[in-house]
Amino acid sequence: MISLIALSALAAASAQPLADIQADALEDEIAWEILVDLTTEVGPRLGGTSAEARARAWSVERLNALGFSNVRVEEFTMPTWVRGEEKARVLGDHSQELIVTALGNSGSTGIDGIKAQVVGYDSYADFLAAPASEQQGKIVFIWHDMTPTQDGSSYSAFGGARFFGPAEASRRGAAAILVKSIGTDNDRLPHTGMTNFGDATPIPAGALSVPDAGQLRRLLALGKPITIDLLMTPQQIGPQTSGNVIAEVPGRDPDAKKVLVACHLDSWDNAPGVFDDGAGCAIVAAAAKRIMDMGQPERTIEIVWYGAEEVGIHGGRDFAARHDGTDYHVVAESDFGADRVWRVDTNIGENRKDEADRLRAALAPLGIVPGSYTSAGGADIGPLMQEGAPGLSLRQDGTRYFDLHHTANDTLDKVDRDQFQQNVAAWTTMLMVMAGPVNEE
Repeated sequence: MISLIALSALAAASAQPLADIQADALEDEIAWEILVDLTTEVGPRLGGTSAEARARAWSVERLNALGFSNVRVEEFTMPTWVRGEEKARVLGDHSQELIVTALGNSGSTGIDGIKAQVVGYDSYADFLAAPASEQQGKIVFIWHDMTPTQDGSSYSAFGGARFFGPAEASRRGAAAILVKSIGTDNDRLPHTGMTNFGDATPIPAGALSVPDAGQLRRLLALGKPITIDLLMTPQQIGPQTSGNVIAEVPGRDPDAKKVLVACHLDSWDNAPGVFDDGAGCAIVAAAAKRIMDMGQPERTIEIVWYGAEEVGIHGGRDFAARHDGTDYHVVAESDFGADRVWRVDTNIGENRKDEADRLRAALAPLGIVPGSYTSAGGADIGPLMQEGAPGLSLRQDGTRYFDLHHTANDTLDKVDRDQFQQNVAAWTTMLMVMAGPVNEE
């Protein structure tokens, strides 16, 4: 009964039947064009660099060309880290190269590199349980058993080695730290990603590709001392400019709370950033464009392509400092690749449960199952939600996301067009519910 009532209410919001709107969106080409052009014409776009600045200029031009209103950039400054040389070689009787990449905020070995013995652990917990005395002056190596999951939960479960390991290794007097990439692939391509040293002194911190981490683990299992010659020369280059790119679909009611749809524009420097997160920017912009082309919604839709997410959520924090979370009817973020949406979660309050049910009913024809009524989120919208903004999440299938995440394999050929277009249909449907009836006159 709830589903029939909800669908009837939604049908009244537009002269075009929901099934036709979704069918049209499943054939969408706008998102694909945005994604192809961004990742081809700009390519990698590390936060705070000239490449990210080119991405902002490109974005302003494209969003204006799509017909959005009030397109602008809110600039901010941020500490900026850039990559240098990175090499690792096992010395001695088992001499061989290991494929490594520096983690964001990694310290430098200096141009001459360092040579140190490796001490290895099967998990982050094992590393923490070991005495600091066996780690002093050594290169710490941490393994883990991350596996693919649909909801991506293995990332937080096994990511401690990268998130917290470098700072802890520094406090324990380690010379450097290497972690098995926080990923689920078998490619010889390491996964980069941010780490935060806090009050600890930055030390060289890198991720080995999954196969190379396995090779090092087997070498250590031989029971002989293993020494690595490690070279990493990243730099902190001081405060640089980043910014959030913002555009709007003006609503009919200027006093109504807004609907925010978001992604992050920046990427890591080792790939064009297709899954992370060019796809998200293309999806939310295409969905907003489809609503705009249908007519004027009741509520203003605000499109935000955040800057500098990968390197510390700087854009999300700056936006929340400038904007009041209570000004938003709902906020939502696409930042988990290009594969199909399979579940919807909402955190908009018990008093809006009927609205949440309308959304669930409208998304059901796309194969999207109902999830939680009390949880939602995203990295960049998190600060706004802490200010009281209600949130929702269109959860994407993450089974293969961590095969590509933060690697040089995050490229356009990995996109499944049918799944990508299902995202556009899901986000278009969500905006129909949340932004209110479209005036087609």
